[in-house]
Amino acid sequence: MKFMRPLSVVFLGLLFSLTGCSKEEVPQTHPRVGVQQVSPTDFAARVTLTGDVQARVQTDLSFRVGGKIISRSVDVGDHVKARQVLARLDPKDLQNNVDSAKAEVFAAQARVTQTSAAFVRQQKLLPKGYTSKSEYDSAEAALRSNQSALKAAQAQLANANEQLSYTALVSEADGVITARQAEVGQVVQATMPIFSLARDGERDAVFNVYESLLVAPPSDTGVTVSLLDDPKVQAQGFVREITPTVSAQSGTVQVKVALKNVPPGMQLGAPVTASTHAVGRPSIELPWSALTKALHAPAVWVVGEGDKVELRKVEVGRYLTGKVVIASGLKAGETVVVNGTQLLHPGMQVEKVDATAPGGAR
Repeated sequence: MKFMRPLSVVFLGLLFSLTGCSKEEVPQTHPRVGVQQVSPTDFAARVTLTGDVQARVQTDLSFRVGGKIISRSVDVGDHVKARQVLARLDPKDLQNNVDSAKAEVFAAQARVTQTSAAFVRQQKLLPKGYTSKSEYDSAEAALRSNQSALKAAQAQLANANEQLSYTALVSEADGVITARQAEVGQVVQATMPIFSLARDGERDAVFNVYESLLVAPPSDTGVTVSLLDDPKVQAQGFVREITPTVSAQSGTVQVKVALKNVPPGMQLGAPVTASTHAVGRPSIELPWSALTKALHAPAVWVVGEGDKVELRKVEVGRYLTGKVVIASGLKAGETVVVNGTQLLHPGMQVEKVDATAPGGAR
């Protein structure tokens, strides 16, 4: 077995050579990460509002007297003219009042005629001494009383005729009937809405807007309103009115945009849209890749002194396509890791590469 000795020597030599290599120092390297310096800007999200076209003036039409509806001549969507009769009430009771008032006027006129003739006789007899002054005064007083009663009866007749005219519901102006609240045969009270009339003329685009979008007063710049079904149909306008109270049901306020030169396609009730920007607030925009998680809260890696990283919790204000808006948690001038966050741990030293520069770390 003499051939085994040279083989042992070879193995020992290899062992010594491997041991010597293990003692050599391996150069320490730090992971390269893409970074971005924090620079706050005023971020204002673009908001698209949806509303509808409404008439500037809308009126509820109602009878001024109560009664039973016996006819209706218009329906929702009909265009009506001023003084056009829209519906009628049963006039029997009010016609009876008119007839009674007429009878009272005739009776009062007869009394006036009688007392007037008696007074004329007293006027002729008094200078001749055929009557006394007291009889003359009584005749004059009776005439004056009956004349007053006639005027009162005539006023009652005029009032009865006016009440009778209220059995016809007429349109106050040209416009479109947008709602109907009563039907033929229904007994209605005075002032109960029967129709809603959208008057012809100026038009508004009405939107329900959350109060947070109205922190700043509306600008004087115009608003472009587009038809929802055909965005090419547009009209220019300006904010005319903002309701001072918030709706308890929707939590919104109503904004009315006065429209100019409304195209034919924007009819009453047509759905429209308008785009605007919310009030800007100091925020920081970072790529999606910068966002990670600290337990259950969003966080980012911040490069501090000695190029060592720390995990910082942040508040995300808005998620956008390809980036996020950081509302709080970072300060201007800090350096954030935006690429290469997968293998980082707190306190690790990194090699920074500007991610915004051409050829930056990815």
